[in-house]
Amino acid sequence: MNELMLVARREIVTQVRSRTFVVGLLVTAVLVAVLAFAPKLFGGPDSYTLGVVNSQRLPVAAQGMTVEWRTYPDEAAARKALLDGDADAVVVNGTKVLSEGELDERLGVLLQVANREMKLDAQGVRVPPLQTEAVRADARYDAARGGMATTLTFLLFFMLVGQMMMVAMGVVEEKGSRIVEILLSTMKPWQLLGGKIAGLGVVGLINLVVIVAGALGAATVSGLVTDFPPGMAGIVAGTLVWFLLGYVFYATLAAALASLVSRQEEVGSVMNPLTMSLMGTYFVAFFAANEPNGTLAAVLSWVPPFSAMIMPVRMAATELPLWQVAASAVVMALAVAGALALGATVYRRAVLRTGARLKIRQVLSQR
Repeated sequence: MNELMLVARREIVTQVRSRTFVVGLLVTAVLVAVLAFAPKLFGGPDSYTLGVVNSQRLPVAAQGMTVEWRTYPDEAAARKALLDGDADAVVVNGTKVLSEGELDERLGVLLQVANREMKLDAQGVRVPPLQTEAVRADARYDAARGGMATTLTFLLFFMLVGQMMMVAMGVVEEKGSRIVEILLSTMKPWQLLGGKIAGLGVVGLINLVVIVAGALGAATVSGLVTDFPPGMAGIVAGTLVWFLLGYVFYATLAAALASLVSRQEEVGSVMNPLTMSLMGTYFVAFFAANEPNGTLAAVLSWVPPFSAMIMPVRMAATELPLWQVAASAVVMALAVAGALALGATVYRRAVLRTGARLKIRQVLSQR
């Protein structure tokens, strides 16, 4: 066990001390923080400056929106104000709306509704607005949940792919340089493999924690945290657990496949099955972010290795019974145990064999 911890420590120290890791981590954290502000930046303005020419001011109103009205003497003055950026839209003669470019979709709908209501009211026709009520208590968090689920889909995919390839490249580097022969003279193959997976797993976990912390910090500063659903601590903790389960599964198999080759140029081709599996999982998880209770997402959230990405995405997108999440995690843990057994066997039998690329069936048939 001491040898395993030494290998893990070596992997952690090597990665964390590298300038590439530090710069990449900082850049990623900044990008995630910027994305956390995206809804505020691209969600449309919270206030509008509107003008009128020979028209009444329309009763434009919407939750979270403020309107400032200005009166212009003629259409020429209104057009100049629009071109100068002093107004977002101007109602002229009660019959048309001018805008500098394409009229903001939300504003256009509000103006049309307000104009219709004002004219009906002038004729004595009063139409009471429909009262809306969401039956589900947490419906107000749907938009935030959808955004978190989509973000998790991208984050988990790129994190798993990156860590998986890091493990594979490390195995091939040690095998190609024959350092592995020296290392295995002082320790057992499972200790070397376990230490590499554990060490790079800690590195991945550091990446994930920094990214999530950066996103939550930016959301707090921007005020978006008020839209987050209750139970965020559970969602974050669950994401970390599912990342670790998915990482160990893919990293173990990546190490096994990488041990079949001796050159880094061959890593891409030998990793194709795992890469395609992750790509398929990514597309299903993206679908699950929008339809978390759909049949496909619900079924595959129980099937390893799909569940490693789909279940945390569903947890973010909708409320799930705790027993479902726990049971799915148990199934995934069993799959991880199977991957460890298979991966360790292939790695032990193939990592010392240099030369031409080995076939996995050839390795497994060894006695």
